[in-house]
Amino acid sequence: MADFIFKNNSMALVLVICSFGLCLVSTHAELQRFEQPAKTEGTLSFLVLGDWGRKGAFNQSEVAVQMGRVGEKMNIDFVVSTGDNFYDNGLTGKQDKAFVESFTQIYTANSLQKQWYSVLGNHDYRGNAEAQLSSQLRKIDSRWLCLRSFIVNSELAEIFFVDTTPFVKSYFTDAEGHTYDWRGIGSPRDYIANLLKDLKLALSESKAKWKIVVGHHAIRSIGHHGDTEELVRKLHPILKANNVDFYMNGHDHCLEHISDTESPIQFLTSGAGSKAWRGDIKEQNRDGLKFFYDGQGFMSVQLTQNEAEIAFYDVSGNVLHRWTTTKLLHSST
Repeated sequence: MADFIFKNNSMALVLVICSFGLCLVSTHAELQRFEQPAKTEGTLSFLVLGDWGRKGAFNQSEVAVQMGRVGEKMNIDFVVSTGDNFYDNGLTGKQDKAFVESFTQIYTANSLQKQWYSVLGNHDYRGNAEAQLSSQLRKIDSRWLCLRSFIVNSELAEIFFVDTTPFVKSYFTDAEGHTYDWRGIGSPRDYIANLLKDLKLALSESKAKWKIVVGHHAIRSIGHHGDTEELVRKLHPILKANNVDFYMNGHDHCLEHISDTESPIQFLTSGAGSKAWRGDIKEQNRDGLKFFYDGQGFMSVQLTQNEAEIAFYDVSGNVLHRWTTTKLLHSST
């Protein structure tokens, strides 16, 4: 019953990034891998936020306050950003004041002074995408870590971050007057093929209890943008084949939970970090819909060896939807 509320295999190269106890082990060709230890009792908790960077406007600051409160209560380990980190057109460069004004000066709670793992959204590609990927930003605020695609491993869970913007054909063929920073992409076809190859290998080799994939664009959504057909065709089959538990995204400015009708995958949208209330809800393809909320908010994730709890919060910190699932202690997937 749905709840509705409308209103590179090669020689290893070790890079040292020591903020928040974080270590990066990277290979030249494979997806970069970051080690993020779970708590001593073997649990993991984090917040998920998307589509947020507006210098505090559109309730961004209010959402940040509630994130701080929930983060303290949960003793979170880190924060995940699902992209569209800076509006309207990403950052202009490494010294763009919007980085501090939309990030450092907004998420000030003690509980949020943890590592932030971020992917790029389509609005980020409309600016200087390379700036967000730069280590220079980590010198300004050491919490910040944004890459195109990478892996965060906590043993209990592995989180696979995927750069979904280059998958969307219309950004190349019908940019609607926008300019995208495609430096580092090269041939989109080759870029996507290599990314999917690396992702498929990493997922197949993962021994984690929980497998989570994060991208900016939705695979399934009834919000304004709806399903991303390129991801339905190219990414969804890989997730199903490799027993992924959760796919988390932003892009649609809402909070949303859809259960896959073809597998145990849960599609979780957290793209309500600031501007929302579009009132644009698709009537078709609502199979598996558990929850949809058109306003601002964020999501939390708590994991143990045999249980996962997902919760969605509004701008006042109210729990709108909570969902729990369990796994056998000795299951292999």
